[in-house]
Amino acid sequence: MIVPVEKEVRIALARFAQARIEYDVCPTGRTRRALEDAKYTLCVMTGVRTAEQALVAADTLLQQYSTRRRGSDRPDWPDR
Repeated sequence: MIVPVEKEVRIALARFAQARIEYDVCPTGRTRRALEDAKYTLCVMTGVRTAEQALVAADTLLQQYSTRRRGSDRPDWPDR
């Protein structure tokens, strides 16, 4: 799997959160499509099938990025 850069993961998570809030506040066809698109993006980016799995995978990636910045543990991918 190609590992996305941290900025892209954060953008996808923010987009999902915003779409989720907008859909919860005003469930329309437009907000539903935006939420589905955000879910799809997260799933593709993390290589999983459900939004729940994608959120867990994205959190794991962010933890690995943080660990890599601290230099304490080597993540599961090579240097770029």
